[in-house]
Amino acid sequence: MKKLISVFIVLMFVFQFMLNDACVVSAEEITETSVSFGSEISAKAYVLMDGNTGTVLASLNENEKLYPASVTKIMTILLVCEAIECGKMTLDMEITCSESAAEKGGSQIWLEPGEVMTVHDLLKACVVYSANDACCLLGEVISGDENAFCELMNKKALELGMNNTNFDNCTGLDDDTDTHKTTAYDIAIMSRELLKHDFIKDYTSIWMDTLRNGETQLVNTNKLIRTYPGATGLKTGTTTKAGCCVSATAERDGLELIAVILGAGNSKERFSGAKTLLDWGFANFEIITPDTNGKFSNEIKVTHGVEPTVKIRSEKCSQVLVEKGSVDKISYEVNIPESIAAPVKEGQVIGEIIIRADSEIIEKCSIVSEENVEEMTFLNALKALIFSMQKNM
Repeated sequence: MKKLISVFIVLMFVFQFMLNDACVVSAEEITETSVSFGSEISAKAYVLMDGNTGTVLASLNENEKLYPASVTKIMTILLVCEAIECGKMTLDMEITCSESAAEKGGSQIWLEPGEVMTVHDLLKACVVYSANDACCLLGEVISGDENAFCELMNKKALELGMNNTNFDNCTGLDDDTDTHKTTAYDIAIMSRELLKHDFIKDYTSIWMDTLRNGETQLVNTNKLIRTYPGATGLKTGTTTKAGCCVSATAERDGLELIAVILGAGNSKERFSGAKTLLDWGFANFEIITPDTNGKFSNEIKVTHGVEPTVKIRSEKCSQVLVEKGSVDKISYEVNIPESIAAPVKEGQVIGEIIIRADSEIIEKCSIVSEENVEEMTFLNALKALIFSMQKNM
């Protein structure tokens, strides 16, 4: 009997996965747009963002408020990551399923009231299979109930500058709401924030896995994980109101891109649109760290100091996004004085180096002192004289 139940559960997973993949909406709801990178993307809105700098590289209707479906769970997952990293919960912490979490519909792993599962397995179910019951249970552990957790979601959204977002629940289910909406740009913002928690990629990059000692099968709803080189995540979403949505992330040679698609007509258009954005981004941009070595002398004169010079260095520059092939066009402008008056403190800003690509400023790095240099007071002069006399005796 248990074997038959196990087979039934697997079949239900496959059936639900097929439903998730169908996600068809009417043609009238779709805006087909010819974009500058030479391909067509059929979606209501999209954004391509550089994950390193937050620069938007391409967009359509990026601030239009739309239903996000289960892409909502990026915020839920983000708050779970923060709770783990601040010690509020651990991955091996065991959680008992509540009645309210078990009653959630849509995608689920059929949690039973009283069933015990670790945070690790619940997070895996939420990320890989978009399980609403697992998602709600994690939110309840953090905030006590889903309503309180939803308040936390909206608070975090405001902190991140997601000014066109309102969450009514932690799952993205939208049958009973007209106000659970966000934008492609806001989704890119929270996706970028989630990627700062490196360990989450251990979950978002899973293609297939299991729960309950192999009895429950998980298949990632994000097909790009299996098919797109460098794919790292992140989350799909599908409802009748939302259409087919995805926040797709990928990384190559240090360049991390976030492609958000909202309101695609079907699953194929969702993934092909994201792939088009990512392909264009990787073909046209690269991330570099400006190299300031040898661009200026490593010391400058000190006036009225116990030492005649002080060593200086450039602080490490941040990574910058540039168009491919433009590295040779990068120039460095050094602004430091001929001398500096004592006293000088270690880490004191002496000047700056301005980095340009063509004529555009892409970064500024401070030039700082590497050491302390005291002012030449009467007492310091006396000490120096005594030291000199002792040395020559």
